[in-house]
Amino acid sequence: MSPQKLLHISRPRFWMYLLGPFAVGAVASGTQSDLGWPLLWLTAVYFTFPANLLVYGVNDIFDYETDKDNPKKVDYEAFVTKAEHPALWRWILIWNLPFLGLLFFLPWQSIVAIGLFLFLSLQYSSPPIRAKARPFVDSAFNILYIMPGLTGFWLLTPSETLWPAIIAAGLWSMAMHSYSAVPDIETDLKANTPTIATKLGFTTTLVYCFTLYTVAYLLMIPYLGDLAHILGLTYLGLMVLTELRGPAHSFAVYQLFPKVNTLTGFLLFWAIVWIRFR
Repeated sequence: MSPQKLLHISRPRFWMYLLGPFAVGAVASGTQSDLGWPLLWLTAVYFTFPANLLVYGVNDIFDYETDKDNPKKVDYEAFVTKAEHPALWRWILIWNLPFLGLLFFLPWQSIVAIGLFLFLSLQYSSPPIRAKARPFVDSAFNILYIMPGLTGFWLLTPSETLWPAIIAAGLWSMAMHSYSAVPDIETDLKANTPTIATKLGFTTTLVYCFTLYTVAYLLMIPYLGDLAHILGLTYLGLMVLTELRGPAHSFAVYQLFPKVNTLTGFLLFWAIVWIRFR
């Protein structure tokens, strides 16, 4: 399997979904001197290619039957043939196992966060749980995307926990997953793959996402002030736009989603830097 194919499988445009929360968690708890710590940077490296290859590689292996009939997977994302599965497993292990050595140097809180990340990442797509085929459980399992943030936060301040921010981040992750399932409703129904979106339907799924984003937005106002309003209203507007465009154009709107998420992470990171280090 070529390096280009492995890179494509890891979805580089989505790397910020793991690296971004880690960076935000680190700057939210660390000091300027902490940001030069080699262990911090090594952990950050893990949440680039290696962790994303794990998340999306395992997903592509166990989603083969669904993906082969899904134009979004074949054209827009990576498609992994059955013959490529053994090689992909080997590369996932080769890129992930060496980073387990970091666990010997992390506080136990960060170890728990990484352990949950690995469990949720694997069991989201693979048996015996295969959460992605269990409506509502699939949404809940996507709190895996806040685990890098908790890893970074507790790496530098293991004794502190900001529960409102953690809950808000978890709700945001659940909404992100549920919205991502909306363009796949037709193909998932065709493949008899139940998801939260196939269970609720197009409009109700968007209402569900709208509700989660609203609660997350309200929880973050005390921490982010005006930025919470900007980000919150952006996501709510995206849900409304998707509803207005309808199912036939949902994927076209969805293609804006990674860009919005990346911009959100960028603004959130620098807002925290400004608050803590100015």
